[in-house]
Order: sequence, then C-alpha cells, then structure tokens
Amino acid sequence: MKSFQISVPATSANVGPGFDSMGLALKLYLTLQVEESGQWEFIPPTVSNSDIPYEENFIYKIAKQIAERYNKTLPPCKVTEISDIPLARGLGSSASAILAGIEIANQVCHLNLSDDDKLRLGTVIEGHPDNIAPALFGGLVISTDFGEEIVHMDLPNLELDTVVYIPNIKLKTEASRKVLPEAYPMKTAVKSSGIANLVVAALLQGDYTLAGRMMEKDLFHEPFRKELIPNYDKIREDAKGLGAYGTILSGAGPTMISFVPAGQGTTIAGALQQILPDYKVKALNMCTEGLQVFYQE
Repeated sequence: MKSFQISVPATSANVGPGFDSMGLALKLYLTLQVEESGQWEFIPPTVSNSDIPYEENFIYKIAKQIAERYNKTLPPCKVTEISDIPLARGLGSSASAILAGIEIANQVCHLNLSDDDKLRLGTVIEGHPDNIAPALFGGLVISTDFGEEIVHMDLPNLELDTVVYIPNIKLKTEASRKVLPEAYPMKTAVKSSGIANLVVAALLQGDYTLAGRMMEKDLFHEPFRKELIPNYDKIREDAKGLGAYGTILSGAGPTMISFVPAGQGTTIAGALQQILPDYKVKALNMCTEGLQVFYQE
C-alpha cells in the first residue's frame, strides 16, 4: 500500500434560508497522513486525545463501517491527524471526519468509489448533504436528497470573502435542532423558500448586496436558534457597519459567518477582532477544491 494524504475542507451549512440543502467549503482543513503499519494507530491533533483507543476514534469507526458494507477488512494503518477545524462550532467537523473515514476505506480496501458513491454514503451517515456535498466538491453547493438520488448544483467561484466568528463555546447540532419546530405554517414555508430562491438567484447574478440581505431573512431556523447564540444581533450589526453584505449562522452555530466584499475580509476581520476579543475572528476564502488525496512513494 502506498502512503497517502487526505485533505478535507471545513464547511458552513445552510447559508441562511438554504436549510439542510446549501453549504460552502472554507479554507480550514482536516488532514490525515495514512501509512501502512503492523497495527492500527491514530495520532490525534491534540495530546488530550492521545489515550483514546483507535477503536473509539470516530474516523476509524466510519472507515470500518464502510469497509464492512463492501465485505472488506481494513488493513492496519498508522493515521496522523492534523485539523484546523474546531469541534462542535458549526464548521462541519463531523462531515469532514465522515468523508475522511470513507476515503480511508476507499483507498486501503480498493473500493473505487465514485464521487456520487461518497456523497450517498456520507449523506446516509450525516443525515443530510448540506455539509457533505461542499466538503466533497468544494465551492458552494446546493443539494437535495431524493432518497434514490442526491441532486446537486455546484457554484465553485463567487467573488466574495468570508469572515467567521468562532466563540469559546461548543454547541452540539442535536441541541440546536431541539429548538426547531416540528412543522411550519404553509405561508412561512412558502415565504422562506422564496427567500432561499432569491439568495441563489442573486448569487448567480453577482448581486451580493441582495444575496446578503436575503440571507439574513431566513425563517426556517435562525429565528429559533438565535437565542442560543451569544452576541447574535451585535455581530450582525457591527459587521454590517463595516461593510458586510450579510451575516448568518454557520450551520447550527455557535459560529457566525459574514459574506463581505472580495479583498476586504482581512480588514473587516481585524476590526471585528478588536470588538470581539473573546472570539477567534478569521478571514477565510472559500475553498474551491473539496476532498483531495495525495499519493506518496
């Protein structure tokens, strides 16, 4: 077996009203170095996790699950993890780990999985494709799971910068979902669907002012989740004052993300870091490449 490296980007799901169906890849990465070994070994990105048995490693569990699905046995590997993606912050850490596990099984068991195979497998595990699709393909991806197929449309290049606001608290997706209603009145659903349509149309036309304004008008999830998010209104207002087109939750939160004019991300992030000293405020470019595998001799 050749040694290889897997790289998977972070993602930001929903993009306002594109609930569970829209997401974009960002330039933060989970990177795995995989080498043939006499026994399984995972070297985690932090010392605090170094005593966890490999059988309990989430990525290993996914790889084993995929191998067993295809009646294969995983050969032992040494896996070194490096990650820039914070856990439970709404930046797709679970989706990146799921895809990494799928790719380990794909490589070491010679499964020859297509991108559609990986998308389907990842969506079954994750529950919806909004993070899996952009982590796999890169760019901004709109996707819907019809059961028999997952239809997706990729928008790889947008003339935008992003700024993320990462607080020092975690918020599990499960907890954030509990505050959502079981059903929506038809008028609410129709209006929010129309808002999502306008976001996509505005992005395609390059009307980022309209896109940002519509992102902030979501009715599907942000009105219910905002009470769980520290400084939700303040971040929106301060970002708008510095020139952001729009600011929304990243996934289920607690991270928020602003869409800002191209070339202004670093300046706006620097100003907002001064206003929000307890946050990690980062200017990030969108990642146009999704999952990548690099082979080594």
